[in-house]
Amino acid sequence: MNPSASGWIDKFGSLIIRDVDLYANFDALYGALKKTGFIYGINTAIPDFIAPEHSLSEDEKAKINLLNSLYITFSLTSREPDFGHFLTRVFQFYKDLKVSHSSFLNKILTGRKTSAQLEKLIDSRVYLADNVLSKTFNRIITNSLLCIDVLLFKRYLSNPEDIRKHAESLEYLSINITYHALSSKEKSKSDERLADLFAASLSFIDSDAENYDGTYREKLWDERSVYENQYLLDIACMTVWEDKSLDYRESEFIFGLGKSLGFDDGHIAISMKQTMVFFRKNADVIPFLKDTNAAVQFYDSMAKVVDKLILRNSKRLQKELSESKELVFLLSKSTVKDLTVEEKKKVQNQLMDVFKSIPSLAIFILPGGAVLLPIFIKLIPKLLPSSFDENRIEK
Repeated sequence: MNPSASGWIDKFGSLIIRDVDLYANFDALYGALKKTGFIYGINTAIPDFIAPEHSLSEDEKAKINLLNSLYITFSLTSREPDFGHFLTRVFQFYKDLKVSHSSFLNKILTGRKTSAQLEKLIDSRVYLADNVLSKTFNRIITNSLLCIDVLLFKRYLSNPEDIRKHAESLEYLSINITYHALSSKEKSKSDERLADLFAASLSFIDSDAENYDGTYREKLWDERSVYENQYLLDIACMTVWEDKSLDYRESEFIFGLGKSLGFDDGHIAISMKQTMVFFRKNADVIPFLKDTNAAVQFYDSMAKVVDKLILRNSKRLQKELSESKELVFLLSKSTVKDLTVEEKKKVQNQLMDVFKSIPSLAIFILPGGAVLLPIFIKLIPKLLPSSFDENRIEK
């Protein structure tokens, strides 16, 4: 499955229906999302039932984790594992949530299939910047508040009223908790990056100074689900622990916040410990903790992109050539005996794939061909061999 190519949501749907009972309840889902980093806005892993052919980028993992958590939430809440019904409900949820400008939504709505429309919408949720250059250069790639979408969808399925207003409230609390958690410690460069990442991830409120005030504590007593409160606590734990230490002021802030959210000291301590374990395990791959200048970050990001493209496309070509060996065998066999209907169909399909491979090979051997080939795949996917389509659904 390739989340960067069209058709990935339909491919996901074909895989998830085989593992519909992965999570017993939402608590199990939330725990799993914490281990993958989705709760913290740092995607380090994806569900086990998905086995991608190539290593995935952080934003690709975010897409998978977002879609998976939305579907599992739908399945647990409605007890209807029908994927088509899920697509309709989640797309309507985002429309009611008004996540983007109307002009953008109108552009999405021109798609013929709900899954294709949702692919564009999820892209808009995951990516923060409007162009590849700024995303790469600033290292602000993935929305760090995507978990709010899942929490809102859970609420929406049982109570769709005022969903936009509730979204604004959750974002307001998230950004204020982050800001005041950072204020409880001596700030570092990574703290500044983290603050920028959260500010850039806001969808429902503006990152104006007027939204950062001490009155946010009054809203902590408003009615919310236990998981929404847990998320706010986890965000606070992540914010104070990103420097791998916890002093008295930070500890006092966390325990005071946790109690305001309705948790006891034991529960707060467990949440803090889970955050520590995650950061210690994944510190080397968390972008905002890397203390490098912008030029080095840009070069490093571009090098990874090129390496990924070369690796993926070379493996695809190898796969296509490997599949052609069977074609040679079947053609040789046809000279001495008749082929079965199934074998004739294989010959027909593989001959078509070989013919399609010619323009693909030509592009790949050109200077910069590894970069051009993904564009070619996206523009005219029907002209490419079947081995290039990682989102093909086997029937």
